[in-house]
This record gives sequence, structure tokens and C-alpha cells, in this order.
Amino acid sequence: MIIVTTIVVYALNTTRRRRFIEFIYYVFDQWVILTMGRVRTKTVKKSSRQVIERYYSKMTLDFHTNKKILEEVAIIPSKRLRNKIAGFSTHLMKRIQKGPVRGISLKLQEEERERRMDFVPEESAIKIDEIKVDKETIDMLAALGMSDIPGLVEFEPQPLVPPQVFGRGPAGAPGRRF
Repeated sequence: MIIVTTIVVYALNTTRRRRFIEFIYYVFDQWVILTMGRVRTKTVKKSSRQVIERYYSKMTLDFHTNKKILEEVAIIPSKRLRNKIAGFSTHLMKRIQKGPVRGISLKLQEEERERRMDFVPEESAIKIDEIKVDKETIDMLAALGMSDIPGLVEFEPQPLVPPQVFGRGPAGAPGRRF
């Protein structure tokens, strides 16, 4: 269970009014000061990474689903902080889909990478049964002494025929004028 607690710190400004200064969060056995801003702080990033490491199988690419999962698995005091953590978790999940992410060690991620490395296709992507080359290429290979390559097949390249133009024709061409 992940616990995030909050203490609100107030101070008196020059007009003797209480003014909200900052949050202090107690996260994972340490106090973290969070000034109010629209940046992803250490608290949000660290808690998102830990949630993903522990509950990767439950997390999705949808913000609203991740928000509900966070409600179940973590105690987060404010809606705003929960939404920030859910948003960053969703962002990290999308990055994990593309490849490994620094700071998150997932056993699933490592196993998938090993599976991709060990995969041997049934049919090779490079087929060397038959290599079609033109007369000039065969002459060049013969000059280099490599004309005995297995699978070389000579073929005549098709002459390039310009496509038939319909309609008004190419730009600048003479045409009917009214």
C-alpha cells in the first residue's frame, strides 16, 4: 500500500492574512516540499514509477481507468495529486509500450525483450533462392571473378514507358483556348 500524506503550510503575509504557501508531502519515508506549480515534481514521478512497478498488470493506457486503480491501491490525500500521478502513470505506460523506460525495471518488460531477441523466424526475410540481375550486373560480377554466385538469374529489365496523360495535360502544354 502506498501512502502519501499532506501537510498544508500557511504563513502570514504583510497584510496579516493567511496565505497558502506550499504543500509538504510525506512520501515513501521522506518529506518532499512541493511548491504549487504545473510541473511534474519528484513526488509525482517517484510515486508513478512505484505504482507502475508494483501494479503493472492492472495499469492501462487510459487515464480514467488508471485514476480508479490508484484509488484502490494507494492512499492519496487530494484529488489534484491523484490526477497528476494518474496522468504521469498513463504517460509512462505509453512510453513503456514503445520501449524500455529509465527508472522502471519491469520483469515483464525484460522478459519480452529477451523473447524478442530469442525469436527465430520460420522463413528468412532474406531469400537467396533466386537473385534477379540484369546483363550489366552479370558482366560486372564476371569482371570481379564473382560470376559463380548461386541463384543468379539474368532478366531483361522492362523499358520505362511514360504513362498516358488524360485531361488537360501537363502544366504549360498547349491546349484549347476559348
